[in-house]
Amino acid sequence: MAYATNDGTRIAYDVAGPPEAEVVTFLEGLAYGTWMWNWQREALSDFRTVVVDNRGTGDSDAPEGPYTVAEMAADVEAVLDDAGIERTHLVGASLGGMIAQRYALDYDRAESLALLCTTPGGDDAVPIPEETQARMLAVPDDYGPADTIRHKMEPAFSEEFWAANRDVVEQIVDWRLETDPTDDAYEWQSAAAVGFDASDELGEIDLPTLVLHGTDDRVLPTENGRLLAEGIPGADLVEIPGGSHLFFVERDERVTGEIREFIENVRG
Repeated sequence: MAYATNDGTRIAYDVAGPPEAEVVTFLEGLAYGTWMWNWQREALSDFRTVVVDNRGTGDSDAPEGPYTVAEMAADVEAVLDDAGIERTHLVGASLGGMIAQRYALDYDRAESLALLCTTPGGDDAVPIPEETQARMLAVPDDYGPADTIRHKMEPAFSEEFWAANRDVVEQIVDWRLETDPTDDAYEWQSAAAVGFDASDELGEIDLPTLVLHGTDDRVLPTENGRLLAEGIPGADLVEIPGGSHLFFVERDERVTGEIREFIENVRG
């Protein structure tokens, strides 16, 4: 990992791929580390790819919060500046999609946006369903760290994938045990997501934009992707039938294919 600094906070990042290739920067969701994009990075190895540990996660510092999405977008700017990257395609999922929106509004290195399973925030946004919230909060007292991760993470997957791919689930649990934020840092990141609202600014985003959302997302319902596509001028919306919140893991080939086709169309 390399490190950039934003206002005294060290932000860890990794760059891979041919130095002369176009750059794709991936932004992670709440509490997730750079492992989240392993499937896409491998399939897009002909690009130069960048992943960033959000403040509070993995190898990045965890300054006292709460955090804001604007701060996290500034972290991305510090990373790109430190890496000498002038132009990049931004791909963000969940909280990472919020950071990507804020980055596109506040900075000028992005040449396209791919927004996955995310929301513009605001009064019209559809919140996390009560059933999912209850599941994530009602962790049995006798659960250790691994069982707690499994319990909270299950609603992000489809029931079918969860049952049939326990090897993948357990690999993710292992990664999360290594990189997840502390309880405090988790709350500080959560504050950024809860406080995010770009709904009145979507019309100012003047970049080619792809919105990808699963139709069975039990964390951020599909209506949020539709709001983004309606609000961002010229945005393309692709809904993945049956896709969960972690559809970029479950349907990695389909999602990566959509991202690749979109970027190739942008660059002509």
